Amino acid sequence: MPLPHRLRRAAAGLVAVLAALLTAVLLPGQAQAAEGRVSGGRLDWGIKQSFLTYVTGPIAQGTWALTGGAATVSGSGFRFHSAAGTYDPASGALTAAFSGGVRFTGHQENGANALDLSIGKLTFRAAAGGAAGLYADVSSKSRETGQVSSASQAKLAELSLAGVDLRGAAGTLTLNNVPATLTDAGAKAFGGFYTAGTALDPVNLSVNLPAAQPTPAAPTAPAAPSPAATTAAPPSAAPSSTAPAAPATAPPASEPPAATPQPAAEFGNGALDWGVRRTFRDYVTGAIAQGRWEPSGGAADGGAFFRWTPARGSYDQATGALTAAFAGSVRFTGLKSGDTNGLDLTLAAPGITVADGRGVLRADVSGRTPDGGTQQLTGVELATFDPAGLKPEGGLLKAVELPLTLTEAGGRAFGGLYPAGTVMDPLSFAVALDPAAALPPLPDIGSAPVTAPSPAATTGTPSAVPVAADAGGSGGVPAAAWVAGGLLAAALAAAGGLFLFRRRRATPADAA
Repeated sequence: MPLPHRLRRAAAGLVAVLAALLTAVLLPGQAQAAEGRVSGGRLDWGIKQSFLTYVTGPIAQGTWALTGGAATVSGSGFRFHSAAGTYDPASGALTAAFSGGVRFTGHQENGANALDLSIGKLTFRAAAGGAAGLYADVSSKSRETGQVSSASQAKLAELSLAGVDLRGAAGTLTLNNVPATLTDAGAKAFGGFYTAGTALDPVNLSVNLPAAQPTPAAPTAPAAPSPAATTAAPPSAAPSSTAPAAPATAPPASEPPAATPQPAAEFGNGALDWGVRRTFRDYVTGAIAQGRWEPSGGAADGGAFFRWTPARGSYDQATGALTAAFAGSVRFTGLKSGDTNGLDLTLAAPGITVADGRGVLRADVSGRTPDGGTQQLTGVELATFDPAGLKPEGGLLKAVELPLTLTEAGGRAFGGLYPAGTVMDPLSFAVALDPAAALPPLPDIGSAPVTAPSPAATTGTPSAVPVAADAGGSGGVPAAAWVAGGLLAAALAAAGGLFLFRRRRATPADAA
């Protein structure tokens, strides 16, 4: 017998309420499973330390050079930056491509290098099942034939992620000490120096993943217009009652005014990029000083260099005179003994001046000197550069990798570590003469990697240690699914209960 209208309406209302609760619980879980983009991060890899030692040793007598903004880290590794790719938290599949590269040369014969290997655009790929590899664009010269071959995204190494579950991560995902072994393609890239299966240096990486976003609510139907709304006059383009102002009359023709000198252009934005000196950074974070650096006040770590921003100053295009002051500071510490750092140097508020064909880099210098004293200096003339060729373009006055030479005052500021005349890292800067002009992007090394203790740290065995958000759940099923199932069961049970209740009341009457 059909349910009375009142009971049917009550049952429908109960099911609708529980369905709404079901949607509220289930949709956030679906948002967590939505695929996201990787945006920013770093990959640190020493490739193979014995290979680096061989390249720069007495046999190959070679060297290596960084390209594309790559940097060194801890004195024995290379840092690749600006990760970009995709991540699926439901399966754990991750692809992250990093910018920057390194080129190795050596065994020079008759002006040519018998050893010439370039590695760039490293890409980390982890499949849903946990298999992972490290890929790269490679150019190498054969040791036997001397022929140069190139490969795009060749698989250099197999990576071991045994026991690591990459599912359900959000925020910063960190993998430390991931074991790597050379592949067949990697052996060819190394010109036959190593065979497939050779152990390489472990890989460390950190990537920024998007936070889970809730699914937007379904659009609601617009409310019916009120009577007042229907009677209100629609907006129109009718002119206002105010009479337009009479057009201004042209002034009588006259001689053009004499040209007046234009004042120096003022600007209020800019960035200065400087790595100080690569060997100094390696020394600070290396095995001897075992230190670190800390940018603050607007300065940022770009991997191969530091960026100080914003800037203020003026530029006179007629004379080429430039004055620019940048914000921020970078503090280098190391050689710690007890509570004291034997190395403590802060470079703050750098400035650039160009006048009479001479460019100068200045900075405030403070900290501890090697003899145990302290220094607090303002506007120290650290280094000089040649400003020839500087000219505005696209709203920017920009310089890229200008050679920089240390001054005597700069040598003293560094505590005598380097004498006057030492070639420092090149200087790059850009100031926005047009406020709408965009500054060059900073290499994105992502958020600071999350460090966490692991069994590998205590046993000495390298392993991958991801640090990521826990997806939660039971037996692989998200907790939201269990709650949703319960709500659905409750809804069905409630509707069924109303139906049975009605049947029990109806049966005696029908029998009579």
